[in-house]
Amino acid sequence: MFGQSKAFSSFSVDDIGRAREFYGETLGLSVEETGEGDMRMLTIKLGTGASVFVYPKDNHTPASFTILNFPVDDVEAAVDGLAQRGVTMERYPGFDADDKGIVRGPEGPAAIAWFTDPAGNVLSVLQEN
Repeated sequence: MFGQSKAFSSFSVDDIGRAREFYGETLGLSVEETGEGDMRMLTIKLGTGASVFVYPKDNHTPASFTILNFPVDDVEAAVDGLAQRGVTMERYPGFDADDKGIVRGPEGPAAIAWFTDPAGNVLSVLQEN
């Protein structure tokens, strides 16, 4: 039914300006802002060609799950680059992370590290097996 639909994902933030700076400058993604005043919104272009719509929400509650995953060839280099830009890796109970916040395991990706955007939404960098 929706096989040909140009579906897209979306999520909310509490501050469009901070989101634009984080996704555009800190992460280096292509970000387009539309609208004015309280009606400003962002479209983030991903490397796959897909777009993600980001909208402001006054009563925003951060996603408690990973909303965007960024596969990388070298998770250590990605984590180091994020740390140089002031991004802190998250640590979760039940996941044994190293000093950099990278979790390595026999199941799932070879290595993954989680971090949050300024609105508290969870993102990850991961290196496949």
